[in-house]
Parts: sequence; structure tokens; C-alpha cells
Amino acid sequence: MIIDLCIPLGEETPIYPGDPEVKIRPWAFIERDGYYMNSLKLGEHSGTHVDAPAHFVPGGKTIDEMPLEKFTGRAFVVDVRDGNGKVKLEEIPDSGYYDRIVLFLTGGRELSPEVALFLVAEGVKAVGTDAMSIGDPTVHTILLSEEVPIFENLVNLEALLGKTFTFIGIPLKIERGSGSPVRAVAIVTG
Repeated sequence: MIIDLCIPLGEETPIYPGDPEVKIRPWAFIERDGYYMNSLKLGEHSGTHVDAPAHFVPGGKTIDEMPLEKFTGRAFVVDVRDGNGKVKLEEIPDSGYYDRIVLFLTGGRELSPEVALFLVAEGVKAVGTDAMSIGDPTVHTILLSEEVPIFENLVNLEALLGKTFTFIGIPLKIERGSGSPVRAVAIVTG
């Protein structure tokens, strides 16, 4: 079974305050041009997307320099919706992170720097959230300095609670990109 983890990308897609709006305009029509195509204008961090190190780390790798292996792998969801404020260490499991992609079901909460440091120390492969942002600039810097990709604006994480699955969130190969929209999916077997 494949579960779509992306929000639709269109002009109604919520954007982070100050980011470019998503604009989709018809470019060609079958009746007039013999084919159909749209023109897109959007920021690299529009919709469901992934952050590359260059987003917060001076001289950090850009999205086109990141190995594809970073964007796919075994994953699980951690539900922290019942807490208040930033997600704290005592709210998350104390093991099982090495070489895993960890997706946080937050209800809009952000991770604390302590959680980000713990995840890096545990050898997490990538981190994701249903929130528009994983956390403040410190949280981003902690994760991205260690080349841990950050997926944001994920949906349908509730369907994955208690399951281990394969996560795939391959970015566009944007030259010198600080991030990229992705089509994130979970493949659940068994």
C-alpha cells in the first residue's frame, strides 16, 4: 500500500510567512497549441518539501549535491500532539533512530534544540514533520549541519502510527537549491 504524504501544490497552498506565493498559470492549451502545459512560480520550500544544508548552513551542501540515499529509507512516526510548547526529550522514544527517517506528528508544534541534538547523536538519517517548520533556526542548523534532511508540511501521518514503512521523498535536482518540493510517500508492506 502506498500512502501519499503531500499537501496539494497550488495557489491555495499555505506558505511560510514571507515566502513567495505559489502561482500556476496556463501556458499552452490543446485547442490552441496542440498540447497542455502550465507555468509555475514558487519558492523552493513550497508545499511538502525538503530542506538541504545550504538553507541554514553557510557553505552547506545544496539539494543537487545531496546523495539520493538521504531521501529514502525505513521510517516511523512519533506522535507528540498531546504536549505543549516545543517537543521535549521526555516526549519521544529513547532509542531506535539509527539510520531511520523519523516523522513527527506534532499538530503544529516545533522540536526543541535538545531533541534535534539527540536525533543527531542517535544517527538519524532524516527528519520530517506535519508542521510548516521543524523548529527555529537553531533546530534547523543542528540538523542541517550534520546533513540530516528536513521534510516539512507532511500529511496523513496518522495512518502510519505504529507501523514501520519505507519513506520516499525525492527532491527535484535544483542547481544550488536550498531545498525542493517533493512527492513524499510511505510504502507499507504487510
